[in-house]
Amino acid sequence: MYPILLKIGDITIHTYGFFVAMGFLAGILLAKKEAKRMGIDHEKIMDLCFYVMIAAIAGSRLLYVVINHEIFLSNPLDIFKIWNGGLVFYGGFIVALLTAFIYLKIHKIPVWRTADIAALSLSIGHFLGRLGCFSAGCCFGKECDLPWAVTFTHPETLAPIGIPIHPTQLYSSISNLIIFFFLWFFRRRTKFDGQLFWMYVLIYGIARSFIEIFRGDFRGNPVFEFLSVSQTIGISMSVIAVIMLISSKESIEN
Repeated sequence: MYPILLKIGDITIHTYGFFVAMGFLAGILLAKKEAKRMGIDHEKIMDLCFYVMIAAIAGSRLLYVVINHEIFLSNPLDIFKIWNGGLVFYGGFIVALLTAFIYLKIHKIPVWRTADIAALSLSIGHFLGRLGCFSAGCCFGKECDLPWAVTFTHPETLAPIGIPIHPTQLYSSISNLIIFFFLWFFRRRTKFDGQLFWMYVLIYGIARSFIEIFRGDFRGNPVFEFLSVSQTIGISMSVIAVIMLISSKESIEN
């Protein structure tokens, strides 16, 4: 609703960037705390967070540009203006996942135990990041007449002005907060390493795919003529998560 948080002379602090930064900070601090609790070298986890942060921003922006490449053809330098919004979570998630896997293998850190830590950090960080989306007006919803519909009026918003729409950014933010609390409650009750991570992938994939139904911004060319790119990735990841949870449980029982 308020794209610009603070402006002092030529210095502008965008609300979107502020919340994204707060999301990363919260995720990093939580990762450090959980690493200590689980007996993992927290210094190496802090280093990992730096690489993951860079990979996440690059990957999420890359997927956004690929999906919306037409709008960057006339002004290619706009690709780098991430403070205006335009980060696709799954792009960052996949690139960050690959980066983390390589780092963990090189430093011989338990992959799946670290993944469980990441699940908590991802959910709380994403909760804050989506508040930034709401402030900037990106990732906006379809027009609706529901009691909780929001109407953006700021001239610099990325959402349609003066039209009541679904607050899909808040849907996503709240769903991530719920996921975080669920994982936090479950974190001491896991049966095997990686369980928390795959639970996160499963629940988030379902929630994201459902929220996509209400999105009003361009979602890229549809897959199978009715699924958005994010829905396709979300459903696929959820299926993989179910397979991993079942197979891991069976391996423990056997």
